Amino acid sequence: MPKKILAVDDEKHIVRLVQINLEKEGYTVVTASNGREALEVAVAEKPDLIVMDVMMPEMDGLEALAKLKEGDATANIPVIMLTAKAQDSDVFRGWQSGADLYLTKPFNPAELITFVKRIFEGQDETDGIYDLDNPL
Repeated sequence: MPKKILAVDDEKHIVRLVQINLEKEGYTVVTASNGREALEVAVAEKPDLIVMDVMMPEMDGLEALAKLKEGDATANIPVIMLTAKAQDSDVFRGWQSGADLYLTKPFNPAELITFVKRIFEGQDETDGIYDLDNPL
């Protein structure tokens, strides 16, 4: 069964770019357009991984990430933050909020695919739970 990935971004062309590239690699992709929607979709769809923007309306990605990490059903889902916020302080806030990886825009889709594969390889080595104490 293919791994399911939730792609979250308020920019439709970014969501589509992520979706197309991940689907070409054989992943199933579900989408959301803001942090609030991401929380709902994550609980309903139980994705294996989330790729999420930081700057979004209604609820930003860092707030959504913090809420995901608090939820029993979503706490162990690895999250890649995909964002234009590339300052050291932004990256640090992403790590503090529980991001597993941080990729800045503009991004190379091949790099995203490499990160996704690394996370899933890490899950396979730890029986399906990403080892947060030993990130990539």
